[in-house]
Amino acid sequence: MLKKCYRHVKSVDYILPAPVGGLNKRDPLSAMDRLDAIQMDNYIPLAGSIELRPGYETYAKLADFEVSKKIETLACYNTSQTTRMIAVFDGLAYDVSSKTPSCFENISFSQNRCQSVQYKNRLFLLNGTDTPKVFYVDDQNQTHLENWGFVGQDLNDTKIVNAGVSHEFLWFVEKNSTRAWVSGVGGNIAGTLESFDVSEVLKWGGHLISVFNWTVDGGTGLDDYTCLMSSEGEVLIYKGYNPNDADNWSLMGSYKLSKPLGYQCVMPFQGDVIIICQDGYMPLSKALSANNAVVSSLVFSDKIRGLVLDRAAMYQHQNGWQGIIYAKKGYAIFNVPVGNNFEQHVMNINTGAWCRFTNIHATCWCLYDGELYFASGNAVYCFGKNFDDNGQAIEGLVEQAYSSLSSENLKKIVLLKPKLRTSKDFRLIIYTNMDYETRQTSYYVNLSSDSGAKWGNAKWNDAAWFSLKTKKMQGQWLANSATGYKVSVVFKTKTAGNAIEWYETGIRFQTGTAIL
Repeated sequence: MLKKCYRHVKSVDYILPAPVGGLNKRDPLSAMDRLDAIQMDNYIPLAGSIELRPGYETYAKLADFEVSKKIETLACYNTSQTTRMIAVFDGLAYDVSSKTPSCFENISFSQNRCQSVQYKNRLFLLNGTDTPKVFYVDDQNQTHLENWGFVGQDLNDTKIVNAGVSHEFLWFVEKNSTRAWVSGVGGNIAGTLESFDVSEVLKWGGHLISVFNWTVDGGTGLDDYTCLMSSEGEVLIYKGYNPNDADNWSLMGSYKLSKPLGYQCVMPFQGDVIIICQDGYMPLSKALSANNAVVSSLVFSDKIRGLVLDRAAMYQHQNGWQGIIYAKKGYAIFNVPVGNNFEQHVMNINTGAWCRFTNIHATCWCLYDGELYFASGNAVYCFGKNFDDNGQAIEGLVEQAYSSLSSENLKKIVLLKPKLRTSKDFRLIIYTNMDYETRQTSYYVNLSSDSGAKWGNAKWNDAAWFSLKTKKMQGQWLANSATGYKVSVVFKTKTAGNAIEWYETGIRFQTGTAIL
């Protein structure tokens, strides 16, 4: 007599939080935390969810036709009376403080990429090719752009390429030289500059790149130091308030980091200074306190170390490396040249989690009047006020780290339930990769009713706009079919005019002997 054999299949529900740990380009796939992401493009990790990045819109165009030249400088001018934004494009400077730019036709530039520094009510623009320029607004609210007013013995002012301020002294860097130039009297915005040559104290050679102020808590209060950094990554730290007074000026030490990337390699951050260098984005305080810049755990960008090292190795000599803090949204943004394009490495400054922005081809960034702007081609764009890229859809891709879902058994993923909050209906691609596979799936799953506007079937601006706060949380079970031991949730969106926030994913899977 034959007996019937029943093979046991058990159904399990599991809640997997969204990958709020952010992008991980450091750990192997098998060692990643389940809340990390193998890939996170155009989604920003928050404390309890991830959200689609904002978009951008055209703010001002400096030419009505396409030209080979690009805007490569955006600089902000701030005083107690006024705020202005200056752009350099096609050999000329423009006041882009409004959407109707005005040109300073009396001054020309032979190179569009300039470094800038403001001291008191003067904004200096320097590129190592032209005589430095200075912008200011007078008491009658009239704007001026003219050659600077500094002189110095043996000074070739066309070689001044960078500048900084420390202890009320203006410092200037001479291109391809070990000489810096410092104002003879603290507080001066014109007058005589004194040469400050560091060739005898540089241990690793190279030339000066940057001069900056560094504030350190020494235990009994805050101390300000003047730092000079070379192209080899050597940082000379000086203590004192007057570089022209030997009794009030001394070299505290020399420290070696990896090579800095470009002249805009210094970014102030929460009382510290971040150095953009070949090893990543490094806080000066951590690197110098350990006296070992090659320890990866000291690097600000440690979790995306693989990505930064790759970009630095391939594109270290290209222009466009820059860091900027967008405090309004809580981001630290690092602009990275990638061939003829750009990408941005973005950190949530509250959680330390990283992501990447793509399809923003920004040659430079600037904070103006509390808003974030970038330049691309012949136009300036305002970032962060909308959810499309100048009318085009934003493409978001998140590949979550692999998880065993608290079960080491073989499992079949049968249903997925992403919990989302959105400002309007859209179509979502969501599926699972199993056991470190790299399967690409392009099917769409409709999260909206058939009567709702869906991306791809209706123009984005034909749909009703909803505030993210007024749209209810969405979630429904969606069919899935994949078998393996470890699972990675892949989440793709392509939508315009839509705010999307992803909180978690419900996963229903089967275990047992009959799941294959």
